Amino acid sequence: MSGSGNDFIIIDNRNSILEETTLPAFIAGVCRRRLSAGADGLILVERGEGVDFKWRFFNSDGGRAEMCGNGARCVSRFALLKGIAGPEMSFETDTGILSAQVSGNRVNVTMPDTRNLRIDYPLDTAGGRVTVSSVHTGVPHLVWEVADLDGIDVKGLGRELRYHKHFSPAGTNVNFISVKADKTIRLRTYERGVEDETLACGTGAIAGAVVMAVKTQLLSPIRVEPMGGGYLNIHFHMADGQFTGIRLEGDARVIYEGELWEDAWNDGGMKAL
Repeated sequence: MSGSGNDFIIIDNRNSILEETTLPAFIAGVCRRRLSAGADGLILVERGEGVDFKWRFFNSDGGRAEMCGNGARCVSRFALLKGIAGPEMSFETDTGILSAQVSGNRVNVTMPDTRNLRIDYPLDTAGGRVTVSSVHTGVPHLVWEVADLDGIDVKGLGRELRYHKHFSPAGTNVNFISVKADKTIRLRTYERGVEDETLACGTGAIAGAVVMAVKTQLLSPIRVEPMGGGYLNIHFHMADGQFTGIRLEGDARVIYEGELWEDAWNDGGMKAL
């Protein structure tokens, strides 16, 4: 599935069909571009208590991640299409229980409240001192407003900032943003765990919206344009610098459904799982 260009492999694991001991290697294998199915991340749908289902989310390197906004939208539509949940649902994540509403291929999902918001502070880089902001939107994000979004070296600067000592040891996701005349935010993101630019990032879109709401008094909802096309709407309540009631609205598209062969995760350069 794809959420604004952020793509995911989603597996119904309610009957525990995957081997836990080899799970990280399996995920890294099937998420490889050109050598396998390829994806930015992988989502397991599992049984939960008091909710429609539980998810586990993994980045393409096989590492567990607490939250993914675009993935949350995709898994919600998957659950509806597979009869796991109705059009209004709740599901368990590492950051708590989320709710979602699905209408066609548009999904509106609750997101965790933000924390650790810091606006416009200096950060030393190899190219000199820059001014950035940061916020935790379920996962940590740096936000850097730039003049030339199309010309920015997302991969080079993103990798440097992702591993910057200021964010050690966990690191951070890195978002480069600019604001259009109509107040729409354009966004490019270097994602931790993917270790590359992705075409969209839901939690990054929220981070950019929150930062610009403080800096320029933008009101909810804020429209964000990711590189993958389309748009995301960020809804929120803001009072005394605190953001609550955050909802992420955007598309969730089914690309294909199929059966993975063992070759998808096991090749000559990997041990048999």
